[in-house]
Amino acid sequence: MPGENLTRIEAQERRAVVDPSTEGLEYDVVLDLTRGAEVFGSHTTVRFAAVPGSDTFIDLIAREVRSITLNGAALDPADVFADSRIALRGLAERNELVVDADCLYTNTGEGLHRFVDPVDDEVYLYSQFEVPDSRRVFAVFEQPDLKAGFRFTVTAPEPWKVVSNSPTPEPKKHGDGSATWAFERTPRISSYITALIAGPYEATFSELTSASGRVIPLGVYGRKSLWQHLDADYIFEKTRQGFAYFEEKFGVAYPFAKYDQLFVPEFNAGAMENAGAVTFTETYVFRSKVTDAVKERRVVTILHELAHMWFGDLVTMKWWNDLWLNESFAEWASTIATAEATEWTEAWTTFNAMEKTWAYRQDQLPSTHPVVATINDLEDVQVNFDGITYAKGGSVLKQLAAWVGIDAFFAGVGAYFRKHQWGNTELSDLLAELEATSGRDLSTWSRKWLETAGVNTLSPVIDEAGDASTGSGTVISRFAIVQTAPADYPTIRPHRLGVGFYSLRGDALVRVQRIEIDVDGDRTDVAELKGMVRPDLVLLNDDDLAYAKIRLDDRSLKTAIAHLAKISNPLARSLVWGAAWDQTRDAESAASDYIDLVLRNIGSETESTTVRTTLGQLLLAASSYVAPERREATRAAVAERLWELATAAGAGSDSQLQLVTSFAASASTPAQWDRVRRVREGELTFDGLEIDTDLSWQLLVSLAAGGLVSADEIDAALAEDNTAKGGEFAAQAKAALPTLEAKRAAWASLVDNDELPNTVVRSAALGFVNPASRDLLAEFVQPYFDMLLPVWESRTYQIAQYLITGLYPAALANVALRDATRSWLTAHKDAPAALRRLVGENLAGVERALSVQERDAQ
Repeated sequence: MPGENLTRIEAQERRAVVDPSTEGLEYDVVLDLTRGAEVFGSHTTVRFAAVPGSDTFIDLIAREVRSITLNGAALDPADVFADSRIALRGLAERNELVVDADCLYTNTGEGLHRFVDPVDDEVYLYSQFEVPDSRRVFAVFEQPDLKAGFRFTVTAPEPWKVVSNSPTPEPKKHGDGSATWAFERTPRISSYITALIAGPYEATFSELTSASGRVIPLGVYGRKSLWQHLDADYIFEKTRQGFAYFEEKFGVAYPFAKYDQLFVPEFNAGAMENAGAVTFTETYVFRSKVTDAVKERRVVTILHELAHMWFGDLVTMKWWNDLWLNESFAEWASTIATAEATEWTEAWTTFNAMEKTWAYRQDQLPSTHPVVATINDLEDVQVNFDGITYAKGGSVLKQLAAWVGIDAFFAGVGAYFRKHQWGNTELSDLLAELEATSGRDLSTWSRKWLETAGVNTLSPVIDEAGDASTGSGTVISRFAIVQTAPADYPTIRPHRLGVGFYSLRGDALVRVQRIEIDVDGDRTDVAELKGMVRPDLVLLNDDDLAYAKIRLDDRSLKTAIAHLAKISNPLARSLVWGAAWDQTRDAESAASDYIDLVLRNIGSETESTTVRTTLGQLLLAASSYVAPERREATRAAVAERLWELATAAGAGSDSQLQLVTSFAASASTPAQWDRVRRVREGELTFDGLEIDTDLSWQLLVSLAAGGLVSADEIDAALAEDNTAKGGEFAAQAKAALPTLEAKRAAWASLVDNDELPNTVVRSAALGFVNPASRDLLAEFVQPYFDMLLPVWESRTYQIAQYLITGLYPAALANVALRDATRSWLTAHKDAPAALRRLVGENLAGVERALSVQERDAQ
């Protein structure tokens, strides 16, 4: 039985039967949201053309199907509805299908999510349909290349606001406390970007004039209890900047009738590009002080979703193998727009620190795949929202734009939008337009960069001659760049990159020379650098043109450890940070050296995302990468140094906030946890640092991990902040308590029942594996493996993923965990491929940690 899966072959076969280009494909969806807390009424009328006499199916996940009518004939639901499908047999040339069903609200962030605000008991709904979850709300041909016009009619409580893809109409009031909103039909779009958001949301409105001369209404929505924290004017400002940038660069006006941005509770992702009705995580509603990294990320996310209105919504992939192009383009476009159209001008530094770090990590997992991935079914695509799809693809598009020329790139993209608007495409359609505008043949580029997996490593090889005649150092007698590839993915690729020479000049580490070259093959000699004085630091890929790991030679690494903070260019610093981290993860340099590098230099780093990423890597290195016999001493020493850096940081600065929270997260001795307590209670203060609501919770989580608070004290804190966010922090804190009783209670709440909402599941899992209680996790190794198949079979994909990745006791980082994971994979070769992938990625993390520990012990 198909269950809830759908294969690519099935989608292709259905597309051959149901052809939306002949007579069109239309949906009338009528939803009744007034039927209580569990179910809603779903009535779908689908009109479609088909091959006469053919059979196919339509998708639906419902509690009950009351009636099905096909071309006027009643069908028995018991006969035609099973799993997630309704069988359609003996189709006519033109067909009308009517399905009346009861569908379920979810608390998993999939389908139609229902949330009750603990502050005021108000009910909020929002839809999340990517990848295959519009079928949880109405009967639908759930695949991206069956585009259609959708007309939604929604009955809901009269005081609510109801938002969909089309402009919100005036509701018809019924006099019984309910009302009905009848939306206009959408243009031809894919089902996964349809949307419904409903509830007593607050809203504010504005408008802008599109390049087409149309006035585009703008809306920003949020929950009542968070509304005071929602800075809508700033969001409108970034939106206008993005509209102006994209309309100019694409040469195509915004394609939809309006643009609403809605901040919704318990959201799984950062945002979702529903056409004209974008939903965002409430993480971007700042009720407490946040770092500049989070502020900048919100801007990038706003522009990422806006870019999707063209790339993804106006023109859509035929099948999910081109998901990468959808997401990579939005990632690249949002970064360049952020850098060129907003105040966040160092967005490419952020991209290097965050996105490329993610991409390099993902590209070294056993589950790595070509950018153009093989997507056989829906389970494949669910696990493919990864660092290859987003970050490596975005990096590769950045390379491509540089190679064909940015003007030719934008011209080709604009031609692609105009040629394929409202349709579905494949990668070849975009490449054809880029070849036409640039005059370049992209077939070889595509084959090497998009159809092969793995990341190359570039290393400098430097030979020296005698003293320079100037007496200022040694002379380079030969300079070469060696390129290697992993054995499993041996492709050697062409790169365009810069080579920077940096030397100490007084109090600065200054770039004294830069050349730009093409690198191809296993070894590239760089004759231009022969005879030059060897600098203190050699930086390959200066200015970050290429997608490749880079190595620092021994002298450069020593210079970086001592003087990285003295480089003025933030992108160059980010590249050095990244190179040092890659060498550590690959067990080519000691984790202790990386920790030394960070603790010597992080206090002077100015870029918030670089600080955020590097501090996260520091804590991982101290917890899992140093030799086990030095682990506890290292954790304590790291926390002490972070405390010193926090006390020395500028009053009220971004670094001060990040260093304080990192100190709390790394605390591991009674004295350190006592300091955390005194900061939270106001006995110890930092100039300019307010212990606001979220920071107070972060400190409480640290105290819980140290065993300095009880479950009752956590409950008391929740009573003072009885909000959704407070509930998430409380779940994390309780799960972090370092007793076997607390761990078992957390495990039971997550694994033995399915009542917790998605964000609480994610937070509780994070607390459960807190490294401060590492030793207790050994008790849960076997239960972890015992729960894998039952969880996979009984939970939605999102919740299953949270549990499978979140509860893996990676903090143990020992041989016993490695062997147990290998044993499970060996014994379950027939387990679903997506599940095996998640477990295999967990195993890869432990294997890497053991390798790095061994190197550190040397």
